[in-house]
Amino acid sequence: MAIPKFIIDADTGIDDALAILYGLKSDKADIVGITTGFGNIPVEQATDNTLRIVKLAGFEHLVPVSMGAARPLVRHPEFATRVHGRNGIGDVELPPSSQRPAEEPADAFIVRMAGELGGELSLVTLGRLTNVAHALRRDPGLPAKIKHVYVMGGAVRVPGNVTPVAEANIWGDPDAADLVFRSGLAVTMIGLDVTLRTRLHQHQLDALRLHCKPENREVVDFIDRSMQAYFRFYGESNGFDACAPLHDPLTMLAAVEPGIVHTETLRLSVECEGKHCLGMTVADLRHRAAVGHPVRVGVEVDAASAVEKLLAVF
Repeated sequence: MAIPKFIIDADTGIDDALAILYGLKSDKADIVGITTGFGNIPVEQATDNTLRIVKLAGFEHLVPVSMGAARPLVRHPEFATRVHGRNGIGDVELPPSSQRPAEEPADAFIVRMAGELGGELSLVTLGRLTNVAHALRRDPGLPAKIKHVYVMGGAVRVPGNVTPVAEANIWGDPDAADLVFRSGLAVTMIGLDVTLRTRLHQHQLDALRLHCKPENREVVDFIDRSMQAYFRFYGESNGFDACAPLHDPLTMLAAVEPGIVHTETLRLSVECEGKHCLGMTVADLRHRAAVGHPVRVGVEVDAASAVEKLLAVF
């Protein structure tokens, strides 16, 4: 059976980095490229981080990295350095990469690879959906060429994490998210309903340091050091004790490991105009109104298995 092919689209912060490392190290995923955008940090920093992460994983010059959107479709960009540190990866300094970003912009790269791979390409989006929205504008026929899109974003039955109702990735470019959800792309949304329940603890990282594969010691050292900033933020903001949710890694796992996340198909819309509800993912939970567009939404997760499978590749 062919290994599934993915492009990861990331605004490479702490948990994006862990998701990328998992995708590159997993023997169940073929990462054919990584595209970058603004979000946790400016796109230039996200691109540099991605190149360094690819080098750390041992894939320098083997996986193309294409830089994408620097701002939302119609709004001003907002960044999350208070969560991810000044450089986006917990202020851990990794050696620079000799690999340069591809000359082809992210949206063009997505369109080209979708055409070349004949319906076998899936996307895993870990940040704002701006690059995918630009790709849809570049090629309106894209939904027929993409196998699936796994989106880290949204909140349906739980509160948001940047406003009472909005999750950061959707809120950061609601217009792009709305375009993607109504495009006809096959979408699975891995939102706060399941990611907040999937937490990595310090004692698990301590065990990983002892038992990781020898060739992954530098990778595990980076994961441990970068996660300290994440632990501090979630300890201060959510009261989590030496642990943090795995938003982006769970999305990558959902793409690679069927059954980790149980989904429900709901009709879903993104609020793009509300004063208090901007960026809200509005789902028809009662299945009564013909509004919104069908999206597979993560509603349950085998959190223990997810963390176990995540760490097992290292």
